[in-house]
Amino acid sequence: MINMHISVLLNESIAGLNLKENGIYVDCTLGYAGHSSEILKRLRRGYLFAIDQDSEAIIYSDKKLKEIGSNYEIINNNFVNLKEELEKRNIKEVDGILFDLGVSSPQLDENERGFSYHNDAKLDMRMNQNQDLSAYTVVNTYSEKELIDIFFKYGEEKYAKSIARNIVRYRENKNIETTLELVDIIKSSMPEKAKRDKHPARKVFQAIRIEVNNELEVLEKAINDSLSLLNVGGRLVVITFHSLEDRMIKNIFKEVTMIDPKVKGLPNIPEEYLPKYRLVNNKVITPSAEELLNNNRSRSSKLRIIERIR
Repeated sequence: MINMHISVLLNESIAGLNLKENGIYVDCTLGYAGHSSEILKRLRRGYLFAIDQDSEAIIYSDKKLKEIGSNYEIINNNFVNLKEELEKRNIKEVDGILFDLGVSSPQLDENERGFSYHNDAKLDMRMNQNQDLSAYTVVNTYSEKELIDIFFKYGEEKYAKSIARNIVRYRENKNIETTLELVDIIKSSMPEKAKRDKHPARKVFQAIRIEVNNELEVLEKAINDSLSLLNVGGRLVVITFHSLEDRMIKNIFKEVTMIDPKVKGLPNIPEEYLPKYRLVNNKVITPSAEELLNNNRSRSSKLRIIERIR
């Protein structure tokens, strides 16, 4: 049973792609086809490639997209392999690429996936259900120092040391099997005041998920590959959900839209020194009040758009 998934910043991201009916587009995060459906509806002679490594999402989305049209292909892979997958299909340039980096609602809501700190489930958190590394492995085999490092680096967790210490101590008696078992250890590692505003396990679960799925390294390569694939006039649209991802996207976009410092200020800058890209929105786009009311999970989302101009 697939629970309702509401795509975040849907109208803003579709508008940001500036779709052409005969263009070639890539949805790097197919999920449950919220964004892909809207792209496909707007393509006549165009084509959509949609990428995902979640087998459940692919089965569901294929049925959904078939009802709209046949001018699409779903690629079962990690988006880190985007460029190679398109090359296999003789696609060297595209008109738009979309990334929605949130965990989809069904993944959070299906207990057996182990992404949520609200429901009890076996520790898992694998986007690709065929890979070996899972949250269970991280929590039960990583050293105290390794746990501290990932909680700090990927979760920006203030109480990383005490949480890691208590995890290792708990493991001396038995393995940590479930999400709520881990939540209890996290709660016991924090002062009361730290538990009041937001769920105390939020940052640690984020950190473990990023580690399990190698999310930041994968994302950096995929974004750089995406920029190189864009036609002139093509756009890259990225929705992020936490500060580490957003900072990375912001920095990459800033780097490729800046004039080379060596020639900045010259009256006539040679074209080869001018940036190949421009920011479509200088100010980050966030959900409207109406969207926040209808979909609480959109609250931390941020949208950035870049366009190839030469």
